[in-house]
Amino acid sequence: MKRIVLVAAAAAVGVGGTAVAVTANAATAVPVAATAASGVAWGKCEVSGPDDPMNKAECAQLPVPLDYRKPNGRKISIAVSRVKATDTKNYQGVLLVNPGGPGGSGLPYSAALPRWFGAIGHGATAAKFDIIGFDPRGVGSSKPALSCDPNYSDPIRPDYVPASAKEERAWVAKSKKYAADCAKKVGWMLPHMRTTDAARDLDTLRAALGQQQINYYGFSYGTYLGATYATLFPNRVRRMVWDGNVNPKTVWYDAQLEQDKAFERNIKLWFAWAAKWNSIYKLGSTEKQVEARYYKVRADAGRSPIAGKIGPDELDDIVLNAGYNTGFYIPYAEALSAWVNDKDPAALLDNLNTGGEDNGFAVYNAVQGADAKWPRNWSKWHDDAVKLNKQGYRFNTWSNVWYNAPTAFWPVKGGPALKLKGKDMPGILLVQSTLDGATPVAGGLAMHKAFPSSRLVEEIGGKTHANTLNGNACLDDKVAAYLDTGALPKSRPGADATCQALPELNDPNPTAVKAAATPKGKDLPVGRR
Repeated sequence: MKRIVLVAAAAAVGVGGTAVAVTANAATAVPVAATAASGVAWGKCEVSGPDDPMNKAECAQLPVPLDYRKPNGRKISIAVSRVKATDTKNYQGVLLVNPGGPGGSGLPYSAALPRWFGAIGHGATAAKFDIIGFDPRGVGSSKPALSCDPNYSDPIRPDYVPASAKEERAWVAKSKKYAADCAKKVGWMLPHMRTTDAARDLDTLRAALGQQQINYYGFSYGTYLGATYATLFPNRVRRMVWDGNVNPKTVWYDAQLEQDKAFERNIKLWFAWAAKWNSIYKLGSTEKQVEARYYKVRADAGRSPIAGKIGPDELDDIVLNAGYNTGFYIPYAEALSAWVNDKDPAALLDNLNTGGEDNGFAVYNAVQGADAKWPRNWSKWHDDAVKLNKQGYRFNTWSNVWYNAPTAFWPVKGGPALKLKGKDMPGILLVQSTLDGATPVAGGLAMHKAFPSSRLVEEIGGKTHANTLNGNACLDDKVAAYLDTGALPKSRPGADATCQALPELNDPNPTAVKAAATPKGKDLPVGRR
């Protein structure tokens, strides 16, 4: 399953949907008064300059056991950050935030979340919480930060779509070597990279912060981390928001197969959108014409890489972002148009991942490889990819294979996947866009079923992954009301409440939007799921 790191587009006015307040569960009582953390040595954060929002945060390293079965044994540490509540009179406790991944850095989110709440008119809600960002074990500023081969993803890589058995074997060998490099460099840590380990780290953090319970906001893979924490520590949960829900029934091999189908749909929606604006982009007047033009550009890049740096894989990786977030529709159509019509590669190059960094990919494989069992017989991977490709899911299938392929040779025997348990839990708010490519809509429904006390809000027609705090007031108001007061929609069959996707976000008008606008808000996708 591709790595998910949250993205967001420009804010806009929301419509539709109504939240109905229900009585908060007794377990949602405010855990403790605002107090200094009892076990975190806060200090200054590393910042890029005087305008860095992290100047408003405090940072620390929190020691945690490598192996929770040996609590007095070897220690590692997780990087944490905090922006303290300013409305101490109405203090609500700590709010931990995870952006997804596995492998996404959440350290900047302590400073980012208050800004996003402020931008949607709910800064007063964020002001009642100590906002806690963190890098999960192995990620970013946590120590150690995993890395197996920093040059693994450097361009130009072999074409994702193998034209022969020989080309497929070359990718298999590349994937196998990556797994071996991980075993050699960080093998001592790999057995302890399960999501359950990260959840136990969160409970260590909770205790160090002097809190009896936590509030939590998880996006994408962060929903699975939150669900894991809730399963292991149900009495420690106060309020939780999960946006862009992982399907617990498909952890993890089957999840990437379902994702292949969803991204095929979403990239065709982008092709169709570009065709609608053919007068501007000149990529084709129908979805099929734009699709054909894209695959011609892709094939040409295989013979002669764009600007000598962008081959078929790199082009796919850039364009994939339009399947995550409609905020990329305009800039990527402009970039592709500039190359097709003017042979100007500048905008594509601006969005190229030049490699040289491996942490996110290493953690992604380490967590998923430890979490669950993966097929060890390569014929299973091959047959499933060929089948999907024949069914018309051509855009993402083989690239997803190779993004996950190291787990076929992983040095740790993964699984079994944790069985989530949601009985006797306080109400949890789930949000799910119905055309989410990275976490298809079935995930929201499955998570809702696994946690019976949860309430599910669907964004109807929403194509942007994990789309809260992005300007749809119907969604954002429900999130803010829940975090502030515990208000949840009234229970009903299926989704408990719905919001319509905003046309101005879901179907952007390039004549009304500043050219080359970059999605603002949350981090851009730097990897996959």
